Amino acid sequence: MSASSSPPAPAAGPPWDSPFAEAPLAFLDLEMTGLDVARDRVIEVAVERVVGGELQDRLVTLLAPEDGMFGNEKIHGIGPADLLEAPRFASIAPRVRQLLEGAVPVAHGAAMDDAFLRMELARAGEPDDLPPFVDTLVLSRRAFAAPSHALSQLARKLELGERRAHRAADDVATLRSLFDRLVLLLGPATPRDLFQVRVGEGRARDQILSAAEEARTTGAPVRVIHRARRRQAEELDMVITDVRAKLDPPTLLGYLLRCRSRRELRADRVLAIGPVPDPAPR
Repeated sequence: MSASSSPPAPAAGPPWDSPFAEAPLAFLDLEMTGLDVARDRVIEVAVERVVGGELQDRLVTLLAPEDGMFGNEKIHGIGPADLLEAPRFASIAPRVRQLLEGAVPVAHGAAMDDAFLRMELARAGEPDDLPPFVDTLVLSRRAFAAPSHALSQLARKLELGERRAHRAADDVATLRSLFDRLVLLLGPATPRDLFQVRVGEGRARDQILSAAEEARTTGAPVRVIHRARRRQAEELDMVITDVRAKLDPPTLLGYLLRCRSRRELRADRVLAIGPVPDPAPR
């Protein structure tokens, strides 16, 4: 994706600029009858609203499309008999809107969920003006070197727990576990910092550039977590001597503490910058 095709930035203020632990997050997963947004329908939805890691509210339900359509049973295992007593999306649309109101929506491969949710809201006569999503697929591609970034494959690689794949509630549980792992690695101060994570755009997060500039100014050693292309993330204890924010991509210059060898790092591939931990007592 080029910088020109990036999703529009979220509006300033809460929840995007709230302290991360105070921002409401809405974890979302949908199961559909297929992949054609204009024709296929949502037949299962799970939304969990979370603040500071604590579940505040949730909705999990099967959905019966008005046209009786079903499909993709071989993927999600949901057949016509399962939908006989399920509600229509229109009846739960206000509840979905309530769970998303004032929250940062989070999904894996979010473009598909976003498109289907907007379509279903429009069909139900509800506003479809959803905020941008934080996409854990994008975050995982930046943070982890993995052969596949499908949610089920990441769950296996990262040992996030055994759950049914392609069922909304189980996928939301896996999504939350993956998100927690990503937050631990990326250390966002606000949700906007996660939204600024991009792949293939040569764009560095504001939080990273700010932390790098502070380290350059003070001269204090920092621990930089950096992931080069096709490699696992590495921890580098270093002194940053220059921040070239106007380059494309922005670049950090410095030297390693132990050997004083020079390092030049692409800032868009820096996952986090923090203090060098005190050595463990012997």
